[in-house]
Amino acid sequence: MRAGLWKGARRQAALCAVLVLAGCGGFGRQSAQECMERAMYFESNRSSRDGMIAVGHVVMNRVRSGDYPRSVCGVVAQRNQFAPGVMSRRMDPRQAGLVREAARSVLRGERHPLVGNAQFFHAASYRAGYNNMHYVVTTGGNAFYERRPPALVTRPVPPPPLEGITRR
Repeated sequence: MRAGLWKGARRQAALCAVLVLAGCGGFGRQSAQECMERAMYFESNRSSRDGMIAVGHVVMNRVRSGDYPRSVCGVVAQRNQFAPGVMSRRMDPRQAGLVREAARSVLRGERHPLVGNAQFFHAASYRAGYNNMHYVVTTGGNAFYERRPPALVTRPVPPPPLEGITRR
């Protein structure tokens, strides 16, 4: 009887390991929706819908650019581009509704009206010393920017935060 219980427990543990890996470790197995949710959740601090939509907008700009992977999951999972553990860390299910709605909205075509062609962002509190960063908007705790030749940078510092301009 003990051998049967042990065998059953091992089988259950193996099944659980497979389910965990399928959900987090195998990036190709996640949907664009799941990957977009992860980017928004870990990068926007869930502080505002505008911030989540802006993060999603950047992801979609990278997908279409030709300079990054051609899929949402490829962009989000790209090494050293988004928050550490973005594809594997646990998300709090209590915040799933807002994140899911924002991700679905971006995948259906909604864009932040001020992000434009920006493909980059950093925490709004961070001060970079580069001369090629043209800032377009600060929202959701992040400053979003385009890289431009220095002579074409007209906004070299992040603008004041702006919230409440995306649709609900």
